[in-house]
Amino acid sequence: MFSAAFERFQKLWRSYRHRFVPWIVFNLSKNEQTLRQVTERSKDKLVSDEQVSRSLLKLFRALHRKGLHHVELHPAHVPQVPQFLGEEEQAGGQDVIFQSLGFCIDRKPSTLPSAGTGVFVTRGFVPKGAAVAMYPGTIYQPYEPILLQSIKNPFIFRCIDGILVDGNDKGISKMIFRSCSGRDRIGPFVTSDTTWLTDSPQNPLAVGQYVNNCSNEKPANVCYQEYNIPDGFPIELRQYLPNVNFSQDIKRPLRCVVLVSLKEVAAGEELFSNYYTIVH
Repeated sequence: MFSAAFERFQKLWRSYRHRFVPWIVFNLSKNEQTLRQVTERSKDKLVSDEQVSRSLLKLFRALHRKGLHHVELHPAHVPQVPQFLGEEEQAGGQDVIFQSLGFCIDRKPSTLPSAGTGVFVTRGFVPKGAAVAMYPGTIYQPYEPILLQSIKNPFIFRCIDGILVDGNDKGISKMIFRSCSGRDRIGPFVTSDTTWLTDSPQNPLAVGQYVNNCSNEKPANVCYQEYNIPDGFPIELRQYLPNVNFSQDIKRPLRCVVLVSLKEVAAGEELFSNYYTIVH
């Protein structure tokens, strides 16, 4: 019994340790390449916010023209549950991202032992300096409660200024995101995307929480970059944003985190980040 419990603890620890800051700090000295990337990459953005906006808008407009969006009917009108993308529509989304950005990404079993799911380039290639993925989830200000959501949750991402992104697509985190997304509707307009909580995200980039941590053998090829949604972002395209504020009365812009490529990444390669490197 003790052996089984210890094995379960080891499995949980392996999945969580790269998010545990003291462990990261202790191991930075053992990983020379990671340490070098931390000091070199944390100074300046690789791409400007304007470039990120152009890239996202190009993809979102293409998705919108293709009609790839989920429809949520108000229960007072028609007693139906939300309709999400099927396999055909999901394949259409992959075609759209390839035509718009020149690459596709998807979740697959990681090449790292015991790492679980990873994110791979499945088609085309990613040029250096491209926004290759987005980190989805509920946005919490530093003073907002997140204790219950954080229990056994390896997907909580901390920005430099203390803002947290809860990218867990299960349990209480999933329920909170759905609730906040429904709350923030503006008439007929959905202002955030809930399909990243399913196996078929309408925004193919919204899988960034599954990008695994780098190692000496698997160096980082992407890094995290903070990005605030500009005020003029088209309301009809906000339905593709996989982020929502926990509090409704937040006056500051919606925080997003994108993963930007540090080098060219070819089809078949897995994406690896450095959990300790954030550029703002």
